[in-house]
Amino acid sequence: MRYLGGISGRGVLQCNGEPIARASYDFDGFFREPVGVTCCGEIQLSAAALKDVFGRRDVQLLTDEGRLLDLAFSGTALLSSSDVAHVDVTGELPATPRSWRN
Repeated sequence: MRYLGGISGRGVLQCNGEPIARASYDFDGFFREPVGVTCCGEIQLSAAALKDVFGRRDVQLLTDEGRLLDLAFSGTALLSSSDVAHVDVTGELPATPRSWRN
């Protein structure tokens, strides 16, 4: 597994294609044979909005740069006041190492 770097920014969290809330993200990318690019990290949004979507399927982040990223929550529990969650990320991830910050 090779570390590619990170990506971060802001976007709109969606569930089943419906906008939920603005969110910020900070993800790390890795390249692994034969899978290719994998990614994980944190999203941050209001605690109320996060509570509504935590653990659900069909959660996506449409970044301000136009990338559509599919999110899967890594944890099984969320504190009621938490505004941060760890996610595994797939979708329109940068494919070249220079697209990731080191």
